[in-house]
Amino acid sequence: MAKNKRALEERKLSLLSLVSPTQFMLGIILAFIAGALFLWAFQEDAIGAYAALLKGAFSSNRYIGETLLSTTPLIFGGLAIALGFRCGLFNMGVEGQIVFGGMMAAYIGYAWDLPKVIHLPLAILAGAVVGGLWGSIPGYLKAYHKIHEVITTIMLNYIAFAIADYMIAVGGPMKADSELPVSPDILASARLERIWPGTRLSAGIFIALLLAVLVWFFMFKTRLGYKMRTVGFNADAAEYAGINPKKMTVLAMVFSGALGGMAGAVEVLGVHYKFYAAFSPGYGWDAIAVALLGLLHPVGVVASAFLFGVLRSGSITMQAIAEISKEVVSILTALIIFFSATNKTLQPLLERAIKNLGSREKAE
Repeated sequence: MAKNKRALEERKLSLLSLVSPTQFMLGIILAFIAGALFLWAFQEDAIGAYAALLKGAFSSNRYIGETLLSTTPLIFGGLAIALGFRCGLFNMGVEGQIVFGGMMAAYIGYAWDLPKVIHLPLAILAGAVVGGLWGSIPGYLKAYHKIHEVITTIMLNYIAFAIADYMIAVGGPMKADSELPVSPDILASARLERIWPGTRLSAGIFIALLLAVLVWFFMFKTRLGYKMRTVGFNADAAEYAGINPKKMTVLAMVFSGALGGMAGAVEVLGVHYKFYAAFSPGYGWDAIAVALLGLLHPVGVVASAFLFGVLRSGSITMQAIAEISKEVVSILTALIIFFSATNKTLQPLLERAIKNLGSREKAE
């Protein structure tokens, strides 16, 4: 009897674990249906557009490489947003942290001549450190002066962009001997290796996946991660339980900023091999949607980042082949977020249905 009861509970838990993936997939399906209706309303070929989108993401090694290339910084950025959210913080400054991380990694990459085994890790670490320090500013202001992090992170983004422009402008400290506003090329010893011949895909994808595992372990398997999540649930209750919400707030923003800075470092060291102000085409902003669609869980963030990588990579081919503006991808992205948010109302219904199923099986 006890064995049957335990088996029933295990099955119920396994079914409940499917609720979030179901919401994720349902949001995507509904968004693509709504996108097709939108295209048909304007007499466009929706099937041809989607076929071109998939072709641009998967039809060759080069396209697959570009898809995974776009996925890599989105994983870092999505993890940064998710970690902050888990502590009750909305880090809108990931884009600025990406810029600073890339800038510092580029400087270490071209200014220091070291063995590769030291140079490459040091450049990535430098990007993470400067991103974490940049993130600590809004964390401190939120914890000790009650200044909302959304305001401070957005303002710090503008400061980061202005500093980046100055560093590579004419007469700037990082300006290369070139007519273009770029830094010197980083040395070979600081470059991430290309892992797929004929593509630009670097080993950064492995670093991103490793970080996803580490962030999952940190958030759900460590005492410090538990404290941060507790502060995110209820800061007053956490303080009553002996947790220091101010300390957790600052640490969460430091870790979040470090992930953002690492995204910039990997992008510069593995893709561009130099720093220029617009090297990030808005990865920090897309990361917000990636984290929310991924339900603030590292596994969900990886899946969501891959989806956004597909959309970003395939949009160019869709515009070239189907002659449909790549802005349709922005519409699809917004629809995915919209439907993923609205179908969260299904969660109680799905959970209730699973519980009712378990009750019927128990009665039988």
